[in-house]
Amino acid sequence: MVDFTLSDEQLALRELAHDFSANEIRKVAAEYDKDGTWPQDIIDKSHEVGLMNLHAPERFGGAGLSFLEECIVGEELAWGCSGIATSMGANGLASAPVILGGSEEVQEEFFGELVAEPKLASFCLTEPGAGSDVSSMRTRAEKKGDKYVLNGSKCFITNGTYADWYTVYAKTDPDAGHRGMSAFLVRRDDTIVIDKKEDKMGQRASNTATVTFNDTEVDAKYLIGEENKGFKLAMMTLDRTRPGVAAMATGIARAALEHATEYSKERVQFGVPIAMHQAIQFMIADMATKVHLSRLATWHSAVLLDQGNRNTIESSHAKRFASDSAMEVATDAVQIYGGYGFIKEYPVEKLMRDAKIMQLYEGTSQIQRLVIARETLLPRRAEAPATA
Repeated sequence: MVDFTLSDEQLALRELAHDFSANEIRKVAAEYDKDGTWPQDIIDKSHEVGLMNLHAPERFGGAGLSFLEECIVGEELAWGCSGIATSMGANGLASAPVILGGSEEVQEEFFGELVAEPKLASFCLTEPGAGSDVSSMRTRAEKKGDKYVLNGSKCFITNGTYADWYTVYAKTDPDAGHRGMSAFLVRRDDTIVIDKKEDKMGQRASNTATVTFNDTEVDAKYLIGEENKGFKLAMMTLDRTRPGVAAMATGIARAALEHATEYSKERVQFGVPIAMHQAIQFMIADMATKVHLSRLATWHSAVLLDQGNRNTIESSHAKRFASDSAMEVATDAVQIYGGYGFIKEYPVEKLMRDAKIMQLYEGTSQIQRLVIARETLLPRRAEAPATA
């Protein structure tokens, strides 16, 4: 039996996240968006109340929440501001490979620091010439004795300017394509240079930077997993983090739906609130359906992980549908507001800008379609199809 009824503990967790989002994030979201201000004060508060590092294992002092519970929190935080939520949640992406492939010693060191203080970590995969085609990366890691030496640049790195740790993918066998990639946990030092902070269309409270490694020495113990097995590790990581991105997209869409619904009841045209016009009602109905189905797909993909099952196609379904839906719902919200929706004084303009990135990062909507097509056309015969 499929049952998404939340436990009392999960309901309390959602309430905590919602209250934090309403009181600490949403009230200042427009201000942070305007100037692209770094939300350090909110990060500090979120760490204090236990809304940071939800993925950190309990044995290292973390909350050890399930994937479903992380998605519940992520939706609420993105409902307040997805840019600030991204800044708060990026540690999850950076640390997923550490959970999958890091030694017990390295995990204890890494998570111990994240839990003790509001420190940040960044996931470094994308390069100027290697986006969806990660096998084209040029960053190199050369083994020298008991160390690796890293050289290369990574772009579009969330929290890159402020990170204390970086999870870096580099070529250890440059001629082997994606089979020559390895992953490293890199502590920040003077050889790491922040070359550029991006001035973005949306999610402006999230720091996005170019990070360059210049003869950066990394102890061999910080190799995550096996040498030349980094591509598989990256794909396993994204299977685990895409539900969280889908949850954030759902939060954006839900916020847009709520604003549009409220506005439609207040805005009077032709003598009645525009909510009385069937054209608006149908738009609201379609928006509500997309939010509802985005959440269901997200929760399904997360629960499969919690059950120990493979969720590759389900996470791509959720990420693709929820991110596309967020863009569609936010665009429709602007339409319902009419000319006012195009003005920064009103909230839906920001939501439309924020929604766009959801279709781009952690695998574009087109990449998700490639994954879905591959999994549909060439299913793994050893596994029964996981359907709702």
